[in-house]
Amino acid sequence: MFCLASPAERFICRQPWFASLEAKLQQEVRSGVYETQGAKGAVLLPAGSPAQGWHAVLSGLVMLRSTQHRARTAAFIGVPDGEWFGEGTAMRAEAQRYEVIALRPTRLLCLPLALFEHLHAGSLEFNQYLAQHINLRLGQALTIIEAGRTRSAEQRVALQLSRLFWRSRRRLDITQEELGQLAGLSRQTINRALGALAAAGIVGLDFGRVAILDDTALDQFLATAASA
Repeated sequence: MFCLASPAERFICRQPWFASLEAKLQQEVRSGVYETQGAKGAVLLPAGSPAQGWHAVLSGLVMLRSTQHRARTAAFIGVPDGEWFGEGTAMRAEAQRYEVIALRPTRLLCLPLALFEHLHAGSLEFNQYLAQHINLRLGQALTIIEAGRTRSAEQRVALQLSRLFWRSRRRLDITQEELGQLAGLSRQTINRALGALAAAGIVGLDFGRVAILDDTALDQFLATAASA
């Protein structure tokens, strides 16, 4: 199906579950999604705000950050462009448990709650995709919790660069500052960790971008760290 439409509509048209919908429902979804945007550092979705729907990053990079601990805040997960987030909030129609921060100028798409609930109730393909996505997010969350407790700085950085978080790209448009925010590490620590990974031939550094040079070596590095 060819979409002469906004970036939000074109994004929706490319989703693997969209083609299975009836034409009337496709049109409702295309016309119902909408965009919001924010500058670097903006709180795009405050903690405690009502559920709006299911969100995706059209462009930019966001961090989902817990604010439950008064003494400190901790990054929960980073979401790059092309990825969905907030399915748990949408499924329970509850207030945001975390705040969504733009790490760079960012545009978000929102599939409104009523449409999300309709698709969740009636589309097998939508639910299959949703189940895969929830499984991915669960794996990411558990890995982050473990990494924060037991792993070294180099291991935490390597994890943030792995396919668990960047599934479809190996030349990552991410700055050291952004990587430090996601890993919960200072810029100096990030510099040192990336230097160690570069010396091992795992990554290459070029004008603020991180290129994964050897996926096998990265996987082996993480596997060795997990078994230590």
